[in-house]
Amino acid sequence: MNWSYEKIVGGNIRKIRESKNITQEQFAAKLQLMGCDITRSAVAKIEVGQRHIYIDELKLIKDILEITYDELIV
Repeated sequence: MNWSYEKIVGGNIRKIRESKNITQEQFAAKLQLMGCDITRSAVAKIEVGQRHIYIDELKLIKDILEITYDELIV
């Protein structure tokens, strides 16, 4: 696994989340409401590339942030 990709995607999530004025706590709560079992701490780890993002989480993140997959990975 290439952790640099995890850091890039996580950093993009953080930047987009912050640009929409959503806290990590709010973001985790939105993910939980959509059926994702995730904590604020896990969101923080994703954003710094310390935790793997599962494909189902990636889809929910994309939907919550109202962005494309390209915006997440580029």
